[in-house]
Amino acid sequence: MENRARGSAQAGPLALHPTARLGRSRRPARIAAIVTLAVVMFTVGGVALFRTTGSPARSGVSAPGSQALVDRPVILTGTLQQAIATLQQRLRVVPQDWQSWANLGLSDVQQARITADPRYYPKAAGALARSVALHPRANLTADLGEGALAAGRHDFAGALRWGERARAIDAYSGSVYGVIGDAQIELGRYAPAFVTFQHMVDVRPDLSSYARVSYARELQGDVPGAVQAMRLALSAAANPEDQAFAAYSLGELAWNNGRPAQAGRWYHEGAVLAPQYFPPQEGLSKVAWAEGREGLAIRRYASVVARYPLPAYVIALGDLYATTGRTALARREYALVHLEERLFRAAGVNVDLELALFDADHGRPAAAVAEARAEWSRRHGVLVADALGWALYRDGRAAQALPYARFATKLGYRSASLLFHRAMIELATGRRAAARSDLALALRINPHFSILYSSIARRELDRLGGRR
Repeated sequence: MENRARGSAQAGPLALHPTARLGRSRRPARIAAIVTLAVVMFTVGGVALFRTTGSPARSGVSAPGSQALVDRPVILTGTLQQAIATLQQRLRVVPQDWQSWANLGLSDVQQARITADPRYYPKAAGALARSVALHPRANLTADLGEGALAAGRHDFAGALRWGERARAIDAYSGSVYGVIGDAQIELGRYAPAFVTFQHMVDVRPDLSSYARVSYARELQGDVPGAVQAMRLALSAAANPEDQAFAAYSLGELAWNNGRPAQAGRWYHEGAVLAPQYFPPQEGLSKVAWAEGREGLAIRRYASVVARYPLPAYVIALGDLYATTGRTALARREYALVHLEERLFRAAGVNVDLELALFDADHGRPAAAVAEARAEWSRRHGVLVADALGWALYRDGRAAQALPYARFATKLGYRSASLLFHRAMIELATGRRAAARSDLALALRINPHFSILYSSIARRELDRLGGRR
């Protein structure tokens, strides 16, 4: 734990746009890491990113007899799949087009995230490597693509290196600061990340930068500021897909702060705006669970998982089966999680953090400790500390867990899950008053924070004589 102080310095306020700044937060201006933040820029907006990272796809190297095609720019329009098809068709004719290889690699990264299929990552790696080999210098799109690929594989140190390389090419690209800032956050370098996002919103006040401001505000405990920034992101959205992302994010803010009905309205809006964007539909699934309609929640989760098998959604479906007594079906979903783990690892994705939490919650605490320790050796983020603390607690080592649980909650983020973890560790170490206080706060923030643990939190608080 000797490197904890690296992210503890205070930083200045984040701006909503270059000329209108928010006042200083009531809490120290520091940012916590969350997995979702790393994908904001690359999961929304169709192929819009291709239009912002450089000139139209034009190569300076031609295949014999193809100069006219090389000099003709590729205009990427329509859906991501249509853009991929356009790029593939061009590269069959002009295989030396380094810019099209870069765009193809970046699109494969985005496709992996949109489909939850990690097999696109090796494809992206091949395309980006081909682009860099053809044009190793001043290849902004390829460098951004490599940064996105590294982040997608949870190699955040690598993502930071590629982001810095891209900044050396174009210090005025907002996308560059998104890659750098996301990597800094995931590595636990909160104060530098805060400065990076400030610069990003100054350079390019748009959906991507406003979304990062929103997360930063939320993770400092400033929920109204987070909502304000995400509403600006919604107003800046250029198409229904971007609007759906912003609506879903507003739904998440409402859900995380104990307002399931309001969350449901935002999720519904997102689902209507973009029916093939599945996170809002997952949101509607958990709202149904919170309302006590477990059958509907299971049907909705099963529908989402059939089309978008994100591990977190598979786990939620398994947990719903488990808590409603359908143990065979639960085991089936949990087995799918381990199958997905192997697929992700085969595609070069590090899943130690996600697997540590899953194993801690599902009967493999020793494995969870090993996985969380491995991740802690790579990065000292607050979510990694939470996972390691929880794994140690579940493995019967609460005294060792407590410092990590405290570190995980020191940034001011109003997370019911993190507070519950800390409370249970406090209870196991004899700190009953602190546990009672943290359990009460967790349930006030979000009484539906976990399919597995919300009822346990209520039971333990009642046993301790606390008020919700």
